[in-house]
Amino acid sequence: MEQKLTAKDFSSNLPVKWCPGCGDFAILNMMQKVFAGMGLPHEKYAVISGIGCSSRFPYYVNTYGFHSIHGRAAAVASGVKLANPELAVWVITGDGDGLSIGGNHMMHAIRRNIGLKIVLFNNRIYALTKGQASPTTQPGTKTKSTPAGSIDYPFNPARFAVGLDCTFVARGIDNDIAGTTAILERAARHNGTTFVEIFQKCVPFSDKEFDPLKDPATRDDVLLRVEHGKPLVFGAKKDKGIIFRGFKAEVVSFEPGQVPAEVAVYDETNAEMAYLISGFAQPQLPVPVGVFRSTDKPSFEQLYYDQVRHVGDTKEHELETLLSGPDAWEIK
Repeated sequence: MEQKLTAKDFSSNLPVKWCPGCGDFAILNMMQKVFAGMGLPHEKYAVISGIGCSSRFPYYVNTYGFHSIHGRAAAVASGVKLANPELAVWVITGDGDGLSIGGNHMMHAIRRNIGLKIVLFNNRIYALTKGQASPTTQPGTKTKSTPAGSIDYPFNPARFAVGLDCTFVARGIDNDIAGTTAILERAARHNGTTFVEIFQKCVPFSDKEFDPLKDPATRDDVLLRVEHGKPLVFGAKKDKGIIFRGFKAEVVSFEPGQVPAEVAVYDETNAEMAYLISGFAQPQLPVPVGVFRSTDKPSFEQLYYDQVRHVGDTKEHELETLLSGPDAWEIK
Protein backbone atom coordinates (compact mmCIF):
# COMPACT_ATOMS: atom_id res chain seq x y z
CA MET A 1 0.00 0.00 0.00
CA GLU A 2 1.43 3.35 -1.03
CA GLN A 3 2.16 5.88 1.68
CA LYS A 4 1.56 9.58 1.15
CA LEU A 5 4.99 11.03 1.89
CA THR A 6 6.41 14.38 0.87
CA ALA A 7 9.90 15.45 -0.10
CA LYS A 8 10.26 16.99 3.35
CA ASP A 9 9.64 13.56 4.90
CA PHE A 10 12.83 12.39 3.18
CA SER A 11 14.96 15.13 4.72
CA SER A 12 17.13 13.91 7.59
CA ASN A 13 17.23 17.39 9.18
CA LEU A 14 21.01 17.14 9.53
CA PRO A 15 22.96 20.26 8.51
CA VAL A 16 23.89 20.03 4.82
CA LYS A 17 27.63 20.61 4.54
CA TRP A 18 28.11 21.64 0.94
CA CYS A 19 29.44 24.96 -0.30
CA PRO A 20 26.83 27.68 -0.91
CA GLY A 21 25.74 27.50 -4.54
CA CYS A 22 26.82 23.87 -5.01
CA GLY A 23 24.77 21.94 -7.56
CA ASP A 24 24.40 19.09 -5.07
CA PHE A 25 21.64 20.99 -3.25
CA ALA A 26 19.40 20.89 -6.32
CA ILE A 27 20.08 17.19 -6.89
CA LEU A 28 19.27 16.43 -3.26
CA ASN A 29 15.95 18.26 -3.53
CA MET A 30 15.08 16.47 -6.76
CA MET A 31 15.84 13.06 -5.33
CA GLN A 32 13.86 13.69 -2.15
CA LYS A 33 10.92 14.57 -4.38
CA VAL A 34 11.41 11.40 -6.45
CA PHE A 35 11.63 9.22 -3.33
CA ALA A 36 8.36 10.68 -2.04
CA GLY A 37 6.66 10.13 -5.39
CA MET A 38 7.47 6.41 -5.45
CA GLY A 39 5.07 5.71 -2.59
CA LEU A 40 7.60 3.58 -0.71
CA PRO A 41 8.24 3.87 3.03
CA HIS A 42 11.60 5.10 4.29
CA GLU A 43 12.83 1.62 5.16
CA LYS A 44 12.48 0.42 1.55
CA TYR A 45 15.33 2.69 0.46
CA ALA A 46 19.08 2.25 0.87
CA VAL A 47 21.40 5.02 -0.28
CA ILE A 48 25.02 3.94 -0.69
CA SER A 49 27.94 6.29 -1.38
CA GLY A 50 31.71 6.25 -1.62
CA ILE A 51 33.96 9.22 -0.85
CA GLY A 52 33.66 12.79 -2.13
CA CYS A 53 31.39 15.78 -1.79
CA SER A 54 28.53 13.88 -3.43
CA SER A 55 29.06 10.99 -1.05
CA ARG A 56 27.78 12.97 1.94
CA PHE A 57 24.36 12.28 0.43
CA PRO A 58 23.25 9.41 2.74
CA TYR A 59 23.39 11.77 5.73
CA TYR A 60 20.85 14.11 4.17
CA VAL A 61 18.06 11.67 3.26
CA ASN A 62 15.76 10.00 5.75
CA THR A 63 16.41 6.43 4.60
CA TYR A 64 18.78 3.61 5.30
CA GLY A 65 22.26 4.50 4.07
CA PHE A 66 25.92 3.60 4.06
CA HIS A 67 28.80 6.03 3.57
CA SER A 68 31.34 3.47 2.36
CA ILE A 69 34.98 3.82 1.26
CA HIS A 70 36.52 5.40 -1.80
CA GLY A 71 35.33 3.82 -5.03
CA ARG A 72 33.51 0.93 -3.38
CA ALA A 73 29.93 2.21 -3.44
CA ALA A 74 28.87 -0.02 -6.34
CA ALA A 75 30.39 -3.10 -4.69
CA VAL A 76 28.72 -2.42 -1.33
CA ALA A 77 25.42 -1.61 -3.03
CA SER A 78 25.58 -4.86 -5.01
CA GLY A 79 25.77 -6.80 -1.76
CA VAL A 80 22.87 -4.83 -0.30
CA LYS A 81 20.69 -5.47 -3.37
CA LEU A 82 21.45 -9.18 -3.49
CA ALA A 83 20.83 -9.59 0.25
CA ASN A 84 17.49 -7.79 0.00
CA PRO A 85 16.29 -7.43 -3.60
CA GLU A 86 13.10 -5.68 -2.46
CA LEU A 87 15.08 -2.59 -1.46
CA ALA A 88 15.36 0.38 -3.79
CA VAL A 89 19.16 0.75 -3.74
CA TRP A 90 20.59 4.07 -4.92
CA VAL A 91 24.31 4.59 -5.51
CA ILE A 92 25.53 8.16 -5.17
CA THR A 93 28.99 8.75 -6.58
CA GLY A 94 31.13 11.32 -8.35
CA ASP A 95 33.33 11.42 -11.43
CA GLY A 96 36.43 10.72 -9.33
CA ASP A 97 34.95 8.22 -6.89
CA GLY A 98 32.98 6.29 -9.51
CA LEU A 99 35.28 6.33 -12.53
CA SER A 100 38.80 6.38 -11.07
CA ILE A 101 39.39 4.17 -8.04
CA GLY A 102 35.84 2.82 -8.39
CA GLY A 103 35.86 2.25 -12.14
CA ASN A 104 36.25 -1.52 -11.94
CA HIS A 105 33.39 -1.96 -9.48
CA MET A 106 31.21 0.38 -11.52
CA MET A 107 31.96 -1.49 -14.73
CA HIS A 108 31.02 -4.91 -13.38
CA ALA A 109 27.89 -3.72 -11.59
CA ILE A 110 26.66 -2.37 -14.94
CA ARG A 111 27.80 -5.48 -16.82
CA ARG A 112 25.79 -7.72 -14.49
CA ASN A 113 22.68 -5.53 -14.74
CA ILE A 114 22.24 -5.44 -10.97
CA GLY A 115 19.18 -3.40 -10.02
CA LEU A 116 21.06 -0.36 -8.75
CA LYS A 117 20.09 3.25 -9.36
CA ILE A 118 23.49 4.84 -10.01
CA VAL A 119 23.61 8.64 -9.96
CA LEU A 120 27.00 10.07 -10.90
CA PHE A 121 27.55 13.73 -10.02
CA ASN A 122 29.96 15.04 -12.66
CA ASN A 123 31.69 18.32 -11.81
CA ARG A 124 34.87 17.34 -13.74
CA ILE A 125 37.13 17.86 -10.74
CA TYR A 126 38.20 16.29 -7.45
CA ALA A 127 36.44 18.78 -5.20
CA LEU A 128 36.65 17.29 -1.71
CA THR A 129 40.45 17.01 -1.96
CA LYS A 130 40.62 20.58 -3.24
CA GLY A 131 40.84 20.72 -6.98
CA GLN A 132 42.87 17.97 -8.63
CA ALA A 133 42.08 16.72 -12.14
CA SER A 134 39.56 13.88 -12.28
CA PRO A 135 38.86 11.29 -15.01
CA THR A 136 36.39 13.71 -16.62
CA THR A 137 38.50 16.89 -16.46
CA GLN A 138 38.63 18.41 -19.93
CA PRO A 139 41.91 18.70 -21.88
CA GLY A 140 43.84 21.89 -21.17
CA THR A 141 42.20 22.48 -17.79
CA LYS A 142 44.62 23.86 -15.21
CA THR A 143 44.16 22.22 -11.83
CA LYS A 144 46.31 21.68 -8.77
CA SER A 145 47.55 18.39 -10.22
CA THR A 146 47.78 19.70 -13.81
CA PRO A 147 49.15 23.26 -13.43
CA ALA A 148 50.22 23.40 -17.07
CA GLY A 149 46.88 22.05 -18.29
CA SER A 150 45.55 18.50 -18.39
CA ILE A 151 46.81 16.34 -21.25
CA ASP A 152 44.65 13.33 -20.34
CA TYR A 153 41.87 12.13 -22.60
CA PRO A 154 38.77 12.31 -20.38
CA PHE A 155 36.06 9.78 -19.73
CA ASN A 156 32.61 10.41 -21.14
CA PRO A 157 30.52 8.80 -18.35
CA ALA A 158 27.34 8.37 -20.39
CA ARG A 159 29.22 6.77 -23.29
CA PHE A 160 31.05 4.54 -20.79
CA ALA A 161 27.69 3.23 -19.56
CA VAL A 162 26.19 2.85 -23.03
CA GLY A 163 29.28 0.96 -24.15
CA LEU A 164 28.75 -1.50 -21.30
CA ASP A 165 25.20 -2.15 -22.59
CA CYS A 166 23.66 -0.55 -19.51
CA THR A 167 19.89 -0.94 -19.70
CA PHE A 168 19.14 2.67 -18.71
CA VAL A 169 21.49 5.58 -19.41
CA ALA A 170 20.62 9.25 -19.08
CA ARG A 171 22.18 12.66 -18.54
CA GLY A 172 20.77 15.68 -16.72
CA ILE A 173 21.89 19.07 -15.43
CA ASP A 174 21.68 20.22 -11.84
CA ASN A 175 19.67 23.39 -12.58
CA ASP A 176 17.24 21.72 -15.01
CA ILE A 177 14.80 20.79 -12.28
CA ALA A 178 11.92 19.59 -14.47
CA GLY A 179 14.04 17.67 -16.97
CA THR A 180 16.38 16.01 -14.49
CA THR A 181 13.57 15.13 -12.06
CA ALA A 182 11.74 13.39 -14.90
CA ILE A 183 14.88 11.40 -15.68
CA LEU A 184 15.29 10.34 -12.05
CA GLU A 185 11.63 9.32 -11.87
CA ARG A 186 12.08 7.04 -14.87
CA ALA A 187 15.29 5.66 -13.38
CA ALA A 188 13.48 4.87 -10.14
CA ARG A 189 10.99 2.67 -11.99
CA HIS A 190 13.47 0.87 -14.22
CA ASN A 191 14.27 -2.81 -13.71
CA GLY A 192 18.02 -3.41 -13.86
CA THR A 193 20.96 -1.03 -13.68
CA THR A 194 20.28 2.65 -14.22
CA PHE A 195 23.10 5.12 -14.81
CA VAL A 196 22.29 8.80 -14.60
CA GLU A 197 25.07 11.33 -15.12
CA ILE A 198 24.29 14.81 -13.80
CA PHE A 199 26.41 17.81 -14.75
CA GLN A 200 26.94 19.51 -11.42
CA LYS A 201 28.37 22.87 -10.48
CA CYS A 202 31.35 23.06 -8.11
CA VAL A 203 31.65 26.67 -7.00
CA PRO A 204 35.29 26.67 -5.79
CA PHE A 205 36.88 24.62 -8.58
CA SER A 206 34.69 24.35 -11.71
CA ASP A 207 32.29 27.24 -11.33
CA LYS A 208 32.02 28.12 -15.03
CA GLU A 209 32.32 24.59 -16.40
CA PHE A 210 28.73 24.22 -17.61
CA ASP A 211 27.70 27.87 -18.00
CA PRO A 212 27.05 27.66 -21.78
CA LEU A 213 24.59 24.82 -21.10
CA LYS A 214 22.75 26.88 -18.48
CA ASP A 215 22.83 30.45 -19.76
CA PRO A 216 19.43 31.32 -21.33
CA ALA A 217 21.28 33.27 -24.02
CA THR A 218 23.25 30.25 -25.24
CA ARG A 219 21.76 27.00 -23.96
CA ASP A 220 19.20 26.39 -26.71
CA ASP A 221 21.93 26.48 -29.35
CA VAL A 222 24.31 24.12 -27.55
CA LEU A 223 21.89 21.70 -25.85
CA LEU A 224 20.09 18.82 -27.56
CA ARG A 225 17.13 17.49 -25.59
CA VAL A 226 16.77 13.84 -26.53
CA GLU A 227 13.25 12.37 -26.41
CA HIS A 228 12.14 8.94 -27.57
CA GLY A 229 10.11 9.07 -30.78
CA LYS A 230 10.85 12.73 -31.47
CA PRO A 231 13.16 14.30 -34.08
CA LEU A 232 16.58 15.48 -32.95
CA VAL A 233 15.92 19.21 -33.21
CA PHE A 234 17.54 22.06 -31.30
CA GLY A 235 18.27 25.78 -31.47
CA ALA A 236 16.54 28.84 -30.03
CA LYS A 237 14.18 28.80 -33.01
CA LYS A 238 14.11 25.00 -33.33
CA ASP A 239 15.75 25.43 -36.71
CA LYS A 240 18.61 22.94 -36.45
CA GLY A 241 18.57 19.17 -36.55
CA ILE A 242 20.78 16.08 -36.51
CA ILE A 243 21.13 13.71 -39.43
CA PHE A 244 23.26 10.60 -39.68
CA ARG A 245 25.31 9.83 -42.76
CA GLY A 246 27.30 6.61 -42.62
CA PHE A 247 27.32 6.55 -38.79
CA LYS A 248 28.49 10.16 -38.72
CA ALA A 249 26.31 12.91 -37.27
CA GLU A 250 25.84 16.23 -39.04
CA VAL A 251 23.96 19.40 -38.17
CA VAL A 252 21.51 20.75 -40.74
CA SER A 253 19.58 24.02 -40.66
CA PHE A 254 16.02 24.61 -41.85
CA GLU A 255 13.10 26.99 -41.52
CA PRO A 256 11.45 26.84 -38.09
CA GLY A 257 8.61 24.33 -38.05
CA GLN A 258 9.72 22.67 -41.30
CA VAL A 259 11.73 19.70 -40.07
CA PRO A 260 13.22 17.79 -43.02
CA ALA A 261 12.45 14.08 -43.28
CA GLU A 262 16.16 13.29 -43.09
CA VAL A 263 16.41 14.59 -39.49
CA ALA A 264 16.80 11.54 -37.26
CA VAL A 265 13.97 10.47 -34.95
CA TYR A 266 15.39 9.29 -31.65
CA ASP A 267 14.97 5.67 -30.57
CA GLU A 268 16.11 5.03 -26.98
CA THR A 269 15.96 1.27 -27.56
CA ASN A 270 18.61 1.50 -30.30
CA ALA A 271 22.03 0.85 -28.74
CA GLU A 272 23.93 2.11 -31.77
CA MET A 273 22.05 5.42 -31.82
CA ALA A 274 22.58 5.81 -28.07
CA TYR A 275 26.32 5.28 -28.52
CA LEU A 276 26.53 7.91 -31.24
CA ILE A 277 24.43 10.44 -29.32
CA SER A 278 26.35 9.94 -26.07
CA GLY A 279 29.54 11.02 -27.83
CA PHE A 280 28.24 14.40 -29.00
CA ALA A 281 30.28 17.34 -27.71
CA GLN A 282 30.86 21.00 -28.40
CA PRO A 283 31.85 22.78 -30.55
CA GLN A 284 31.03 20.46 -33.45
CA LEU A 285 27.77 19.08 -32.05
CA PRO A 286 25.27 20.04 -29.34
CA VAL A 287 25.56 18.43 -25.91
CA PRO A 288 22.74 15.89 -25.41
CA VAL A 289 20.63 15.55 -22.27
CA GLY A 290 17.74 13.21 -21.58
CA VAL A 291 17.34 9.44 -21.67
CA PHE A 292 19.84 7.98 -24.13
CA ARG A 293 19.06 4.29 -23.63
CA SER A 294 16.20 2.36 -22.08
CA THR A 295 15.73 -1.33 -22.67
CA ASP A 296 14.70 -4.38 -20.68
CA LYS A 297 16.49 -7.60 -19.81
CA PRO A 298 16.42 -9.73 -16.65
CA SER A 299 18.32 -8.21 -13.75
CA PHE A 300 21.14 -10.06 -12.02
CA GLU A 301 19.16 -10.45 -8.80
CA GLN A 302 16.24 -12.00 -10.70
CA LEU A 303 18.54 -14.52 -12.37
CA TYR A 304 20.35 -15.20 -9.09
CA TYR A 305 17.24 -15.97 -7.07
CA ASP A 306 15.77 -18.05 -9.91
CA GLN A 307 18.95 -20.10 -9.87
CA VAL A 308 18.86 -20.47 -6.09
CA ARG A 309 15.28 -21.74 -6.25
CA HIS A 310 16.19 -24.23 -8.97
CA VAL A 311 19.20 -25.52 -7.06
CA GLY A 312 17.01 -25.88 -3.98
CA ASP A 313 14.85 -28.38 -5.87
CA THR A 314 17.77 -30.77 -6.44
CA LYS A 315 20.36 -32.60 -4.34
CA GLU A 316 23.12 -31.93 -6.83
CA HIS A 317 24.79 -29.22 -4.74
CA GLU A 318 24.16 -30.60 -1.25
CA LEU A 319 27.29 -30.94 0.86
CA GLU A 320 27.09 -34.74 1.19
CA THR A 321 26.68 -35.12 -2.56
CA LEU A 322 29.69 -32.90 -3.24
CA LEU A 323 31.91 -34.68 -0.68
CA SER A 324 31.10 -38.13 -2.05
CA GLY A 325 31.40 -37.15 -5.68
CA PRO A 326 34.29 -37.61 -8.14
CA ASP A 327 35.64 -34.10 -7.54
CA ALA A 328 36.44 -34.73 -3.88
CA TRP A 329 39.65 -36.34 -2.61
CA GLU A 330 41.15 -37.35 0.70
CA ILE A 331 44.53 -36.11 1.94
CA LYS A 332 46.48 -38.62 4.05
